[in-house]
Amino acid sequence: MKIYTKTGDTGTTSLFGGTRVKKYNLRIESYGTVDELNSYIGLIKDQDISKDVKNSLLKIQTELFTLGAMLATPTDKETLKNGKERLNIPKINNNSVLFLEQEIDKMDAVLSQMTHFILPGGHQAVSFCHVARCVCRRAERLTVELNDQETIQNEVIIYLNRLSDYLFMLARKLTKDLGVEEIKWIPEKN
Repeated sequence: MKIYTKTGDTGTTSLFGGTRVKKYNLRIESYGTVDELNSYIGLIKDQDISKDVKNSLLKIQTELFTLGAMLATPTDKETLKNGKERLNIPKINNNSVLFLEQEIDKMDAVLSQMTHFILPGGHQAVSFCHVARCVCRRAERLTVELNDQETIQNEVIIYLNRLSDYLFMLARKLTKDLGVEEIKWIPEKN
């Protein structure tokens, strides 16, 4: 199988199920942004961080791939003519969200209470978390907009929302683990 098919040379691409759409289609933007997010999470995972965090990030990357497949499948193409589901894979569900919430709670239990907004930075690994968090928020916004046009599973939107919270908490946890100072936002007075 060749990597290039030439079918996208006219500015269109196929969704799962065969429907062809423009490459700027909101569904493409949504799962393309999830793919971008997944790449940034790979950057975080490649840092000198604990094996437990790396394992959690690998699980999240796998779930993001699933989430992307769900977004790439239009609602009217989810079921085959024989009644079976087109995506024969475990979907993002309440357990996926629960995993993120449990990971957030574990990190929260070992962190000091936040008293100020926090500026991104302090260490490369921390900065990657903040970049990933921002990309995750963009993926969430695009998916919410897509949901206004076509029905998307609620768990997809909830998962993206919770993942951005996880990435924020991971940035704080890595700040602590790496022994760097958390940069508080303190507005200058005129």
